Amino acid sequence: MIQDIKPRALQNQYKHMDATPESYLVYFEGRKILCLEGPVLRLPRFKDLESTNNHLYNHDIYLFSVDEKHYFLAYDIHYQKIPGYQMVDIQTFISSSKPHKGFAAVTAFQLYNWYDRHRYCGRCGHVFKHSDKERMLYCEKCDNMEYPKLAPAVIVGIRNNDKLLLTKYRDRSHTKYALVAGFAEIGETIEETVAREVMEEVGLKIKNLKYYKSQPWGLTDTLLMGFYADLDGDDTITLDEEELAVGEWVHREDIEDDYSRMSLTGEMIQAFKDERK
Repeated sequence: MIQDIKPRALQNQYKHMDATPESYLVYFEGRKILCLEGPVLRLPRFKDLESTNNHLYNHDIYLFSVDEKHYFLAYDIHYQKIPGYQMVDIQTFISSSKPHKGFAAVTAFQLYNWYDRHRYCGRCGHVFKHSDKERMLYCEKCDNMEYPKLAPAVIVGIRNNDKLLLTKYRDRSHTKYALVAGFAEIGETIEETVAREVMEEVGLKIKNLKYYKSQPWGLTDTLLMGFYADLDGDDTITLDEEELAVGEWVHREDIEDDYSRMSLTGEMIQAFKDERK
């Protein structure tokens, strides 16, 4: 999956440090990320852009390190007149770069969104300050503190002997099959989230719930938890048509073979297909 970058390792502890010319520069405009053109998309380093950006080292934020390579978030970058640069959708960069760079970009995107959405205190409206000791924003006026938050969500592979329940979302650009999924609500356990989402989306009961794997998914600030479960009783699907366009039982041998193992959904579908091989 996208986080599987061994032998490299993400060092996500916050440090108060300054960027150097060799540091990686991460710059976003919405969902687009600044890249160097080439057969494999690459992130620029500070030294690549310092000649045309006098302020480069004044407004950067340390994000994390991959091994000993440091990544910093930068703002107001002028790149348009420098040949070899382009802004690409974050999804394109993930599939077109080296795996550890794709994971770094997704994680950076999550932090970029958090900083962007927390410029001001939600309690009193005062401008937030950056802590020098930890990844925290604080308000000097009312002492409010904010830390990055994750949204826990579940993905469920529902098995009916040699069939797997596959779904397709309604009114989304993603048209491949997916699994039943949803976010945890306040006051419920993850196990209760699984049962509720299955009942709400496809009207089925399940049993033999078994944990599979988890995955951080920075594109939606989500920590995904994957489970398999067996059908309990009637296999008639009652589809939530506001959420889903398709829900059907698909035989193992009829599942397509081209699911990307970058995502937890893709790996779980492929793992079910491969189970009897």
